[in-house]
Amino acid sequence: MSKIKPYKNSDLGKKEQVTKMFDTISGDYDGLNRVISFGIDIKWRKKVVSLIKETNPDSILDIATGTGDLAINLAETNASKIVGLDISSGMLEIGKQKIKKKALDSKIEMILGDSENMPFEDNSFDAITVAFGVRNFETLENGLKEIYRVLKPKGTFIILETSVPTKAPYKQGYKFYSKNILPLIGKAFSKDRSAYKYLSESASVFPYGEALNNILRNIGFINVEDFPQTFGVATIYKSSK
Repeated sequence: MSKIKPYKNSDLGKKEQVTKMFDTISGDYDGLNRVISFGIDIKWRKKVVSLIKETNPDSILDIATGTGDLAINLAETNASKIVGLDISSGMLEIGKQKIKKKALDSKIEMILGDSENMPFEDNSFDAITVAFGVRNFETLENGLKEIYRVLKPKGTFIILETSVPTKAPYKQGYKFYSKNILPLIGKAFSKDRSAYKYLSESASVFPYGEALNNILRNIGFINVEDFPQTFGVATIYKSSK
């Protein structure tokens, strides 16, 4: 898999660069996400929540939680414990403020940590989610193995990630938008010009559909399914242990 990094002239590893990038853009992130996805990302997260609700988990881990959007949505479930984990302290601070404002402090805990080396015991969570985070793992397989480790047997794992439409004219439209429009939006609204170029480039080379399904199966996940969203610009992957 291509090791695309946010900052091409930096000697830092991908993990350190991703941390720096998200710390830098944390203040812009929520608003930019709404603009870039035309607000459709809200609908995708609701679909993730509905899939999680079907399994009725008591404990949920949201990896790469960022500013906590999905963790907050997951508070609609009957789970007594929701943990949001992220490598960026800047993103987490904004997430904590949002959680406090919604009076969800007692239900959602935000933790600074590395998704490829998590501070949890084996078989800790009934359900695990990652929204737009797996493509930022330094090593995808290591991150997925770590998720498998902390997920309980019969537990549910759901990924929401960008993908590439395969049918015309959506394929051509997506390619033009991601290559030409997305970096311009990021450049106009964000103080980090490299960030949204990286997010666009990393999405274009990340394995999706059956390719990601097969990686999940190789790690050991079972009952692997994928559900393309909005002409295939995003995909939800559901699996279990």
